[in-house]
Amino acid sequence: MQGARETRGPQVGDVQPATREAARPTAPRGRRAVVAALMLSMALAALDSTVVSTAVPQIVGDLGGFSVFSWLFSGYLLAVTVTLPVYGKLSDTFGRKPVLVAGAALFLLGSLLCALAWNMGALIAFRIVQGLGGGALQGTVQTLAADLYPLKERPKIQAKLSTVWAVSAVAGPGLGGVLAAYADWRWIFLINLPIGAVALWLIVRHLHEPQHQSSPSAPSSPSAQSAREARTRARDGSRVRATGGASRARARGGSLPRAARDASRARARVDWAGALAVFACGGVLLTALVQGGVAWPWLSGPSLALFGAGLALAGLVVVIERRAAEPIIPGWVWRRRTIAAVNLALGALGLLMVAPTVFLPTYAQSVLGLGPVTAGFVLSVWTLSWPLSAALSQHVYRRIGFRDTALLGIGAATLILLAFPFLPYPGEAWQPALLMLLLGAALGLFQLPLLVGVQSTVGWSERGTTTASVLFCRQTGQTIGASVFGAVANGVLAARLGGAGDLDSVTRALAAGTAPEAVRDAVASAVHAVYLGAACAAALAFLVLLCVAPRRFPVLTDRPADEPTARPADEATA
Repeated sequence: MQGARETRGPQVGDVQPATREAARPTAPRGRRAVVAALMLSMALAALDSTVVSTAVPQIVGDLGGFSVFSWLFSGYLLAVTVTLPVYGKLSDTFGRKPVLVAGAALFLLGSLLCALAWNMGALIAFRIVQGLGGGALQGTVQTLAADLYPLKERPKIQAKLSTVWAVSAVAGPGLGGVLAAYADWRWIFLINLPIGAVALWLIVRHLHEPQHQSSPSAPSSPSAQSAREARTRARDGSRVRATGGASRARARGGSLPRAARDASRARARVDWAGALAVFACGGVLLTALVQGGVAWPWLSGPSLALFGAGLALAGLVVVIERRAAEPIIPGWVWRRRTIAAVNLALGALGLLMVAPTVFLPTYAQSVLGLGPVTAGFVLSVWTLSWPLSAALSQHVYRRIGFRDTALLGIGAATLILLAFPFLPYPGEAWQPALLMLLLGAALGLFQLPLLVGVQSTVGWSERGTTTASVLFCRQTGQTIGASVFGAVANGVLAARLGGAGDLDSVTRALAAGTAPEAVRDAVASAVHAVYLGAACAAALAFLVLLCVAPRRFPVLTDRPADEPTARPADEATA
């Protein structure tokens, strides 16, 4: 394979002692406060993806609008997904702190407006406002985690963030149900305000970024492909270097050369036309995927019109971005093998995750006959093994590399997903729970090495864009997976039941206790088909990493002088 011929670049264990010393963390006391803020921000973003689900009956009973309530979820998801690339580029241009502060403030404003909503239309609109802020929370938090920690310590913070995300996502429905039942559904949104205010205060007080960033250092001993990537980084980072020099000249009180002034202006230029085009294209295409087969048939006029408009807007995005001086989605995101491979692999991860997160609860309740709480436990066990596996993955990739560690994880995940259709019918609850425990361990070994690895191949000035592209692909994969696997499940049900109903209607009948045994068997077959599809997605991720990703990622050495610092306010420099 081409990836196997990649000459070994510098890897985690290859960093020389001098570099290890240079990569030491700074100001642990202040950094802990910033990490606490990042974890709170991540919890808010994760909770609001799921907390509304169990409060829908109370919300609809108060505001009405049952026919469009699904947009409470779709609108938030669309806003988060399409804004990720924009926030990534803005954080590379203006710094992480202003983007995170603005995003958190927008998220809190959306939460307050949601609590004050007077009808379903207003609530949906304010959920979209929430999502616009949520995109900044998700992307910038992951980028700052890489900025604050040297390479050898990043697995610890990423494992903490993974734990927060997993626990929040699982606890969200329960928390929403409790607040809706014993208080009022509006408290689902009001509870964000004090938590978000604390996170915002910690970030403003303790996170201090340098006024300029120097360009990323080139990887030592690169292969031919790595050298091309280094040249691309050098070309793309030339404006960053010019800006750093301009800032230093200004600090010395000297006059700036004309070239430096021009470079500084170019550095601060924002591709607003590209941002608007990306937002419109992503919104139209994701709407087509989310609503296709639900609000209208796939081959209906609205579905075809949305896909046609989305493709036209995609062409417009390409034209605008090719002409932009500072594009929102730069071409190097897909030209560099490492980043392109991670984008595709984590897109496949988002797709395969739909099988357990969406369909396993239905399987547990409809086929195994479990109650909602027990069914939730069957799903939630992977939140135990995923963070633990992610935290321990560093001991593996320090020996065999990022790519091979991820291959090991996704290979195991493929086998686990393939095992699901072979579970006995109807079976016992511990059987799918055991598979979920193993699946979480496999995916922790897969995702974290890729995220840490790809963030380590770029410098500060490209890390926000790189992280956002990875998260965007994962979110898009989840959206595609929900549409594709929903169609697969409905198709299997229609074939097994002679066209009598879809997954939603069958699930309602099962919950009411009015469905015969044949229907339970049909649901089991539908979920088995979905898991086979998820196994195919995992196999696709395996092939992408094997054929596209270099065997050794071209890791850059840590340069603490270029990184933001987290200090107590009394230690911060002006």
